[in-house]
Amino acid sequence: MIIEPLVFFIVAACFAFFVMFSLLRIGLGPTVGDRVVGLDTLNTLVVASMIVLGAAFDQVVFIDVAIIYALLSFVGTLYIARYLEGGLN
Repeated sequence: MIIEPLVFFIVAACFAFFVMFSLLRIGLGPTVGDRVVGLDTLNTLVVASMIVLGAAFDQVVFIDVAIIYALLSFVGTLYIARYLEGGLN
């Protein structure tokens, strides 16, 4: 199945638009929890962008990197959440 390059451009533009909102939440978040949610959303958008790039350029390595990045992002979010709860010494 061949997908038009215009579709990938539209998806990338949507992701860039959503990244602006995520950066806004990170910068203006009234609490630390809001900033963590913004950071996690930004990481999710980066993973989705990597998958779209992998499909656009027909490269599996982008998908592999996206999986590892998602795993590290999840572990980082858990670490931050535990720190905010006061669980780390």
